[in-house]
Amino acid sequence: MSGAASGPSSGSTRRGYLDWLRGISVLIMIEAHTLDSWTRFDARHNTAYGWAMIVAGFAAPAFMFLAGIALALAAGSRLRRGRSPDETAALARRRGLQIFGLAFLFRLQSWLISGGDPVQTLLKVDILNIIGLSMLAGAVLWSVGRTRWERAALLLAGTVVIAMITPILRSSPMLSVLPGPVEWYFRPIPGRGTFTLFPWSGFLLAGGVLGVVLDEARTPAAERRLNLTFAFAGASVAGLAYAASFLPSIYAESSFWTTSPAFFFLRAGILMLSLPVAYAWNAVWSGRSVLQEFGRASLFVYWIHVELAYGVLSGPIHHSLTLGQALVAYALFTIVLFGVAKLKDQMVDWWKDPRSKIQIPRSKLQAKLQKTWSF
Repeated sequence: MSGAASGPSSGSTRRGYLDWLRGISVLIMIEAHTLDSWTRFDARHNTAYGWAMIVAGFAAPAFMFLAGIALALAAGSRLRRGRSPDETAALARRRGLQIFGLAFLFRLQSWLISGGDPVQTLLKVDILNIIGLSMLAGAVLWSVGRTRWERAALLLAGTVVIAMITPILRSSPMLSVLPGPVEWYFRPIPGRGTFTLFPWSGFLLAGGVLGVVLDEARTPAAERRLNLTFAFAGASVAGLAYAASFLPSIYAESSFWTTSPAFFFLRAGILMLSLPVAYAWNAVWSGRSVLQEFGRASLFVYWIHVELAYGVLSGPIHHSLTLGQALVAYALFTIVLFGVAKLKDQMVDWWKDPRSKIQIPRSKLQAKLQKTWSF
């Protein structure tokens, strides 16, 4: 698929450069998990590993951000097909609940394969839990607005509020009175969850803002102009956030690398800037795009690779490789995962209804599975 043919003018509502960017996020996600799980502890005290972890830190925000864009684009598409705003919001909420439900199915799989305490394993908060609940919040804010600008303003306000109150919420003693499994959604607890609603849900709402605006770009020229605007806005947000990081903090307790609003908006600006970069790359690229294919299989790849990276199947190499060896293993592992994803696609193509012996139309079946297994 060529990037130039994946925009609004192609007759398809799917934008190939978003899949390409999701594919980049998949590569970063795999790098984050493999290096964290397989690299020896004594091989981590160097600049190369430090930069690898900084890059790895963009995987989750990118998936949240792209999920927000997809949420808004899907809502806009449904409205154009004649759905009412209430129906559209209900479908968005249902998708959020579906992702949230898949999170527990994923944890069940982890427990069945690798064991452990069943309660703690099943209730551990992972990125799917946060994406699902954040999609619910995004759907609610979208439904409150009645025009494009109202929806974008509400999503933007939600983004800012989440970023600004995160340091206060994380340090609040009030969280300690919550039941453990509930507290884990608001404050990271070692072994119970790394991802929390604050600030991670803010990245999804920020993506929703861009998705609402992007949905109105119905011609190649309009989309090109909009991406130029995203480039300027993203660079400005990132630059201002970086400058703000040198100012005295207004919070009594705040860590730049975890709860700082400056760090949140620095990453949000970079993510915004990544959209026009992806758009420009795909505009000049022709031919098959492996990254787009990887991006469309993002949830499937996530589903199978986490257990392979951290579970019992890779136990012998946990924390046993040098950084160089871990990087080679990461590259080989990525190739294997891509092959498995393509094998899954082939199996979908070959699947037939055993009762009626009538082959299921490929396009319809692929669309159904693609919707289920993508963020």
